[in-house]
Amino acid sequence: MSANEIVLATHSDIPEMVKLLDELFSQDIEFVPNHEKQQKGLELILNNPEVGEILVLKQNGKVIGMVSLLYGISTALGSKVAVLEDMIIKGEYRHKGFGKQLLGRAIDFAKERGCLRITLLTDFDNESAICFYKKFEFSKSAMIPMRLVF
Repeated sequence: MSANEIVLATHSDIPEMVKLLDELFSQDIEFVPNHEKQQKGLELILNNPEVGEILVLKQNGKVIGMVSLLYGISTALGSKVAVLEDMIIKGEYRHKGFGKQLLGRAIDFAKERGCLRITLLTDFDNESAICFYKKFEFSKSAMIPMRLVF
């Protein structure tokens, strides 16, 4: 195994991914950490690759980053599309280029899977994330997100 690698997540990666999601949701304005729900969600994705896939960035075998791609069909594009979620690099590894590696691989991966678009949500006041995604040519949509939570 090389020192750094980006691979599809497996069930054995779930404990480390739950820790990453804790970190992500602790800084989020809308979500809060919940280990049980996070584990269940990760298992649902890993058990159903047609629904989505998770890429993990490992350094010396340890998960230091992750990103989820959830799949759908766009009737406007007549093709498969992806929603990018849960993009996180462990705090002490940020600002070292790992996020660029992981997001670049996720974009290539979505293209390899036949996706014609990636959509993502980020906190409206997270200027550093917005700037980061713009470097990869993501742009703000004229549409606004709306939710109905059950």
